[in-house]
Amino acid sequence: MGLFLSLFFGFIPMLLFAWFVYWVDRYEKEPKFLLGGVFLWGALVAAGAAFLVNTSMALGIYSITHSPEATEFATGSLVAPLVEEILKGMAVLIVFLFARHEFDSILDGVIYAAVVALGFAATENTLYIFRDGYLEFGYAGLLSLVFIRVVLVGWQHPFYTAFFGIGLAVARLSRSNLARLVAAASGLTLAIVFHALHNTLSRLLAGFGGFILSSLYDWSGWFFMFLFVLWAIYREQQWIVQQLSEEVQLGNLTAQQYQTACSTWRQSLARFGALFSSRFRTTSRFYQLCAELAYKKHQRMILGEEGRNSQIIQDLRAELARLSPQALA
Repeated sequence: MGLFLSLFFGFIPMLLFAWFVYWVDRYEKEPKFLLGGVFLWGALVAAGAAFLVNTSMALGIYSITHSPEATEFATGSLVAPLVEEILKGMAVLIVFLFARHEFDSILDGVIYAAVVALGFAATENTLYIFRDGYLEFGYAGLLSLVFIRVVLVGWQHPFYTAFFGIGLAVARLSRSNLARLVAAASGLTLAIVFHALHNTLSRLLAGFGGFILSSLYDWSGWFFMFLFVLWAIYREQQWIVQQLSEEVQLGNLTAQQYQTACSTWRQSLARFGALFSSRFRTTSRFYQLCAELAYKKHQRMILGEEGRNSQIIQDLRAELARLSPQALA
Protein backbone atom coordinates (compact mmCIF):
# COMPACT_ATOMS: atom_id res chain seq x y z
CA MET A 1 0.00 0.00 0.00
CA GLY A 2 2.87 2.36 0.79
CA LEU A 3 4.39 1.81 -2.65
CA PHE A 4 1.04 2.36 -4.37
CA LEU A 5 0.48 5.62 -2.47
CA SER A 6 4.01 6.75 -3.26
CA LEU A 7 3.43 6.14 -6.97
CA PHE A 8 0.07 7.88 -6.80
CA PHE A 9 1.34 11.01 -5.04
CA GLY A 10 4.54 10.97 -7.09
CA PHE A 11 2.88 10.89 -10.51
CA ILE A 12 -0.69 12.23 -10.27
CA PRO A 13 0.21 15.74 -9.03
CA MET A 14 2.95 16.05 -11.67
CA LEU A 15 0.54 14.94 -14.39
CA LEU A 16 -1.91 17.60 -13.18
CA PHE A 17 0.91 20.16 -13.25
CA ALA A 18 1.70 19.04 -16.81
CA TRP A 19 -1.94 19.49 -17.79
CA PHE A 20 -1.80 23.03 -16.35
CA VAL A 21 1.31 23.73 -18.44
CA TYR A 22 -0.54 22.45 -21.52
CA TRP A 23 -3.52 24.66 -20.67
CA VAL A 24 -1.30 27.73 -20.31
CA ASP A 25 -0.22 27.33 -23.94
CA ARG A 26 -3.34 29.17 -25.08
CA TYR A 27 -2.94 29.94 -28.78
CA GLU A 28 -0.91 27.21 -30.48
CA LYS A 29 -1.07 23.93 -28.60
CA GLU A 30 1.94 21.63 -28.82
CA PRO A 31 1.23 18.09 -30.10
CA LYS A 32 0.17 15.77 -27.31
CA PHE A 33 2.34 12.93 -28.60
CA LEU A 34 5.45 15.13 -28.30
CA LEU A 35 4.50 16.29 -24.82
CA GLY A 36 3.78 12.71 -23.78
CA GLY A 37 7.11 11.65 -25.23
CA VAL A 38 9.14 14.23 -23.34
CA PHE A 39 7.25 13.47 -20.11
CA LEU A 40 8.15 9.78 -20.46
CA TRP A 41 11.74 10.72 -21.28
CA GLY A 42 11.91 12.67 -18.02
CA ALA A 43 10.25 9.93 -15.97
CA LEU A 44 12.14 6.96 -17.42
CA VAL A 45 15.29 7.90 -19.32
CA ALA A 46 16.44 11.03 -17.49
CA ALA A 47 15.42 9.90 -14.01
CA GLY A 48 16.84 6.39 -14.46
CA ALA A 49 20.13 7.55 -15.95
CA ALA A 50 20.49 10.31 -13.33
CA PHE A 51 20.04 7.78 -10.52
CA LEU A 52 22.78 5.55 -11.96
CA VAL A 53 25.23 8.38 -12.68
CA ASN A 54 24.63 10.23 -9.39
CA THR A 55 25.04 7.00 -7.41
CA SER A 56 28.22 6.06 -9.26
CA MET A 57 29.71 9.51 -8.77
CA ALA A 58 28.78 9.49 -5.09
CA LEU A 59 30.58 6.16 -4.62
CA GLY A 60 33.63 7.58 -6.38
CA ILE A 61 33.64 10.73 -4.23
CA TYR A 62 33.26 8.69 -1.04
CA SER A 63 36.15 6.41 -2.03
CA ILE A 64 38.35 9.52 -2.20
CA THR A 65 37.06 11.56 0.77
CA HIS A 66 35.78 8.81 3.09
CA SER A 67 33.36 11.48 4.33
CA PRO A 68 29.58 11.00 4.11
CA GLU A 69 29.08 14.75 4.60
CA ALA A 70 31.50 15.73 1.82
CA THR A 71 30.02 13.09 -0.47
CA GLU A 72 26.45 14.28 0.11
CA PHE A 73 27.40 17.93 -0.41
CA ALA A 74 29.45 17.35 -3.56
CA THR A 75 26.86 15.06 -5.10
CA GLY A 76 23.93 17.36 -4.32
CA SER A 77 25.55 20.69 -5.13
CA LEU A 78 27.87 19.78 -8.01
CA VAL A 79 27.11 16.43 -9.59
CA ALA A 80 23.31 16.20 -9.51
CA PRO A 81 22.55 19.66 -11.02
CA LEU A 82 24.95 19.06 -13.91
CA VAL A 83 23.84 15.50 -14.63
CA GLU A 84 20.11 16.05 -14.22
CA GLU A 85 19.86 19.25 -16.24
CA ILE A 86 21.81 17.73 -19.12
CA LEU A 87 19.65 14.59 -19.13
CA LYS A 88 16.37 16.53 -18.93
CA GLY A 89 17.59 19.04 -21.48
CA MET A 90 18.35 16.28 -24.00
CA ALA A 91 14.60 15.75 -24.57
CA VAL A 92 14.09 19.46 -25.30
CA LEU A 93 17.12 19.41 -27.59
CA ILE A 94 15.70 16.43 -29.52
CA VAL A 95 12.45 18.33 -30.14
CA PHE A 96 14.48 21.39 -31.14
CA LEU A 97 16.54 19.40 -33.65
CA PHE A 98 13.98 17.00 -35.10
CA ALA A 99 10.64 18.81 -34.70
CA ARG A 100 11.69 22.39 -35.39
CA HIS A 101 8.33 23.14 -37.01
CA GLU A 102 6.78 22.66 -33.54
CA PHE A 103 9.38 24.84 -31.80
CA ASP A 104 8.03 28.26 -32.74
CA SER A 105 8.48 30.57 -29.77
CA ILE A 106 9.99 31.13 -26.34
CA LEU A 107 6.80 29.80 -24.75
CA ASP A 108 7.24 26.54 -26.67
CA GLY A 109 10.69 26.15 -25.15
CA VAL A 110 9.27 26.66 -21.66
CA ILE A 111 6.43 24.20 -22.33
CA TYR A 112 8.66 21.32 -23.50
CA ALA A 113 11.21 21.96 -20.76
CA ALA A 114 8.56 22.08 -18.04
CA VAL A 115 6.87 18.86 -19.16
CA VAL A 116 10.07 16.81 -19.35
CA ALA A 117 11.06 18.19 -15.93
CA LEU A 118 7.69 17.21 -14.47
CA GLY A 119 8.19 13.67 -15.74
CA PHE A 120 11.58 13.62 -14.02
CA ALA A 121 10.05 15.03 -10.83
CA ALA A 122 7.31 12.36 -10.84
CA THR A 123 9.87 9.54 -10.62
CA GLU A 124 12.12 11.42 -8.20
CA ASN A 125 9.17 12.28 -5.95
CA THR A 126 8.01 8.65 -5.90
CA LEU A 127 11.48 7.56 -4.76
CA TYR A 128 11.71 10.18 -2.00
CA ILE A 129 8.15 9.65 -0.77
CA PHE A 130 8.58 5.89 -0.55
CA ARG A 131 12.22 5.62 0.62
CA ASP A 132 12.61 8.66 2.89
CA GLY A 133 8.96 8.97 3.90
CA TYR A 134 7.11 5.67 4.10
CA LEU A 135 10.03 3.30 4.80
CA GLU A 136 11.51 5.59 7.45
CA PHE A 137 8.44 6.94 9.25
CA GLY A 138 5.38 5.11 7.91
CA TYR A 139 2.29 6.91 6.69
CA ALA A 140 3.11 10.08 8.65
CA GLY A 141 6.44 10.29 6.89
CA LEU A 142 4.79 9.58 3.54
CA LEU A 143 2.35 12.48 3.97
CA SER A 144 5.14 14.75 5.15
CA LEU A 145 7.21 14.03 2.06
CA VAL A 146 4.16 14.53 -0.16
CA PHE A 147 3.74 18.02 1.29
CA ILE A 148 7.42 18.84 0.82
CA ARG A 149 7.86 17.35 -2.67
CA VAL A 150 4.52 18.43 -4.17
CA VAL A 151 3.57 21.66 -2.39
CA LEU A 152 6.85 23.21 -1.27
CA VAL A 153 9.18 22.24 -4.12
CA GLY A 154 6.75 20.90 -6.72
CA TRP A 155 7.81 23.38 -9.43
CA GLN A 156 11.55 23.29 -8.82
CA HIS A 157 12.54 21.04 -11.74
CA PRO A 158 10.37 22.86 -14.33
CA PHE A 159 11.84 26.16 -13.13
CA TYR A 160 15.44 25.01 -13.66
CA THR A 161 14.95 23.29 -17.01
CA ALA A 162 12.85 26.19 -18.37
CA PHE A 163 16.06 28.21 -18.75
CA PHE A 164 17.43 25.70 -21.25
CA GLY A 165 14.11 25.71 -23.10
CA ILE A 166 14.27 29.51 -23.28
CA GLY A 167 17.86 29.36 -24.51
CA LEU A 168 16.95 26.94 -27.30
CA ALA A 169 13.94 29.08 -28.27
CA VAL A 170 16.14 32.16 -28.54
CA ALA A 171 18.54 30.09 -30.65
CA ARG A 172 15.63 28.98 -32.86
CA LEU A 173 14.80 32.60 -33.71
CA SER A 174 18.41 33.74 -34.23
CA ARG A 175 20.21 34.11 -37.56
CA SER A 176 23.78 33.87 -36.25
CA ASN A 177 25.27 30.46 -35.45
CA LEU A 178 27.33 32.08 -32.70
CA ALA A 179 24.22 33.65 -31.17
CA ARG A 180 22.47 30.26 -31.28
CA LEU A 181 25.36 28.56 -29.51
CA VAL A 182 25.63 31.28 -26.86
CA ALA A 183 21.87 31.27 -26.21
CA ALA A 184 21.68 27.48 -25.80
CA ALA A 185 24.81 27.31 -23.64
CA SER A 186 23.63 30.21 -21.46
CA GLY A 187 20.25 28.58 -20.92
CA LEU A 188 21.81 25.29 -19.85
CA THR A 189 24.29 27.09 -17.58
CA LEU A 190 21.51 29.02 -15.83
CA ALA A 191 19.52 25.81 -15.35
CA ILE A 192 22.52 24.14 -13.69
CA VAL A 193 23.38 27.20 -11.57
CA PHE A 194 19.87 27.70 -10.17
CA HIS A 195 19.57 23.97 -9.49
CA ALA A 196 22.91 23.98 -7.69
CA LEU A 197 21.95 27.06 -5.64
CA HIS A 198 18.76 25.38 -4.45
CA ASN A 199 20.57 22.19 -3.43
CA THR A 200 23.36 24.12 -1.71
CA LEU A 201 20.99 26.37 0.24
CA SER A 202 18.96 23.35 1.32
CA ARG A 203 22.08 21.82 2.84
CA LEU A 204 23.68 24.93 4.33
CA LEU A 205 20.61 26.59 5.86
CA ALA A 206 19.54 24.62 8.90
CA GLY A 207 16.55 25.06 11.20
CA PHE A 208 13.24 26.81 10.69
CA GLY A 209 14.88 30.06 9.56
CA GLY A 210 16.83 28.22 6.89
CA PHE A 211 13.67 26.47 5.78
CA ILE A 212 11.91 29.83 5.36
CA LEU A 213 14.82 31.38 3.44
CA SER A 214 15.13 28.38 1.15
CA SER A 215 11.39 28.42 0.47
CA LEU A 216 11.47 32.16 -0.27
CA TYR A 217 14.29 31.56 -2.75
CA ASP A 218 12.31 28.83 -4.53
CA TRP A 219 8.97 30.62 -4.63
CA SER A 220 10.50 33.94 -5.70
CA GLY A 221 12.11 32.24 -8.67
CA TRP A 222 8.87 30.52 -9.63
CA PHE A 223 6.95 33.80 -9.33
CA PHE A 224 9.28 35.64 -11.70
CA MET A 225 9.19 32.72 -14.14
CA PHE A 226 5.39 32.85 -14.05
CA LEU A 227 5.51 36.57 -14.89
CA PHE A 228 7.89 35.75 -17.73
CA VAL A 229 5.42 33.17 -19.07
CA LEU A 230 2.60 35.73 -18.93
CA TRP A 231 4.78 38.11 -20.94
CA ALA A 232 5.50 35.35 -23.48
CA ILE A 233 1.76 34.67 -23.87
CA TYR A 234 1.06 38.38 -24.38
CA ARG A 235 3.87 38.56 -26.93
CA GLU A 236 2.38 35.67 -28.91
CA GLN A 237 -1.03 37.33 -28.85
CA GLN A 238 0.54 40.45 -30.38
CA TRP A 239 1.98 38.33 -33.18
CA ILE A 240 -1.52 37.04 -33.93
CA VAL A 241 -3.02 40.54 -33.86
CA GLN A 242 -0.35 41.88 -36.19
CA GLN A 243 0.05 38.97 -38.59
CA LEU A 244 -3.59 37.95 -39.11
CA SER A 245 -4.99 41.36 -40.02
CA GLU A 246 -3.72 40.81 -43.56
CA GLU A 247 -5.62 37.51 -43.76
CA VAL A 248 -8.93 39.32 -43.33
CA GLN A 249 -8.11 41.49 -46.34
CA LEU A 250 -7.16 38.37 -48.31
CA GLY A 251 -10.47 36.73 -47.43
CA ASN A 252 -8.93 33.78 -45.55
CA LEU A 253 -10.94 34.59 -42.42
CA THR A 254 -13.73 36.96 -41.53
CA ALA A 255 -13.41 40.02 -39.32
CA GLN A 256 -15.32 38.20 -36.59
CA GLN A 257 -13.06 35.15 -36.87
CA TYR A 258 -10.07 37.48 -36.64
CA GLN A 259 -11.38 38.94 -33.38
CA THR A 260 -11.93 35.43 -32.03
CA ALA A 261 -8.44 34.28 -33.09
CA CYS A 262 -6.94 37.18 -31.10
CA SER A 263 -8.77 36.26 -27.87
CA THR A 264 -8.46 33.02 -25.90
CA TRP A 265 -11.76 33.80 -24.18
CA ARG A 266 -13.62 34.15 -27.46
CA GLN A 267 -11.91 31.01 -28.77
CA SER A 268 -13.17 29.08 -25.75
CA LEU A 269 -16.72 30.32 -26.38
CA ALA A 270 -16.47 29.40 -30.07
CA ARG A 271 -15.29 25.89 -29.28
CA PHE A 272 -18.02 25.47 -26.68
CA GLY A 273 -20.64 26.59 -29.17
CA ALA A 274 -19.21 24.21 -31.78
CA LEU A 275 -19.88 21.27 -29.45
CA PHE A 276 -23.60 21.68 -30.16
CA SER A 277 -23.27 22.02 -33.93
CA SER A 278 -20.93 19.11 -34.83
CA ARG A 279 -18.22 21.58 -35.84
CA PHE A 280 -15.92 21.30 -32.83
CA ARG A 281 -12.99 19.66 -34.64
CA THR A 282 -13.22 22.08 -37.56
CA THR A 283 -13.40 25.12 -35.27
CA SER A 284 -10.54 23.92 -33.07
CA ARG A 285 -8.39 23.14 -36.09
CA PHE A 286 -9.20 26.52 -37.64
CA TYR A 287 -7.97 28.55 -34.66
CA GLN A 288 -4.92 26.32 -34.23
CA LEU A 289 -4.09 27.10 -37.87
CA CYS A 290 -4.61 30.82 -37.25
CA ALA A 291 -1.91 30.75 -34.58
CA GLU A 292 0.42 28.59 -36.68
CA LEU A 293 0.07 30.97 -39.61
CA ALA A 294 0.79 34.02 -37.44
CA TYR A 295 3.88 32.37 -35.93
CA LYS A 296 5.16 31.23 -39.32
CA LYS A 297 4.74 34.72 -40.80
CA HIS A 298 6.62 36.14 -37.80
CA GLN A 299 9.41 33.59 -38.36
CA ARG A 300 9.65 34.54 -42.04
CA MET A 301 9.92 38.20 -41.04
CA ILE A 302 12.90 37.35 -38.79
CA LEU A 303 14.57 34.41 -40.54
CA GLY A 304 13.49 34.77 -44.16
CA GLU A 305 12.99 31.56 -46.14
CA GLU A 306 14.43 29.27 -43.48
CA GLY A 307 12.59 25.95 -43.71
CA ARG A 308 10.40 26.80 -46.74
CA ASN A 309 8.46 29.41 -44.78
CA SER A 310 6.64 30.92 -47.76
CA GLN A 311 5.41 27.54 -49.01
CA ILE A 312 4.21 26.61 -45.52
CA ILE A 313 2.41 29.97 -45.25
CA GLN A 314 0.63 29.34 -48.54
CA ASP A 315 -0.42 25.85 -47.42
CA LEU A 316 -1.76 27.23 -44.14
CA ARG A 317 -3.67 29.97 -45.95
CA ALA A 318 -5.25 27.43 -48.29
CA GLU A 319 -6.42 25.27 -45.40
CA LEU A 320 -7.71 28.30 -43.50
CA ALA A 321 -9.74 29.45 -46.49
CA ARG A 322 -11.20 25.95 -46.83
CA LEU A 323 -12.20 25.69 -43.16
CA SER A 324 -13.37 29.29 -42.70
CA PRO A 325 -16.99 28.76 -43.83
CA GLN A 326 -17.45 26.01 -41.23
CA ALA A 327 -15.54 27.57 -38.30
CA LEU A 328 -17.60 29.31 -35.64
CA ALA A 329 -16.57 32.73 -34.37
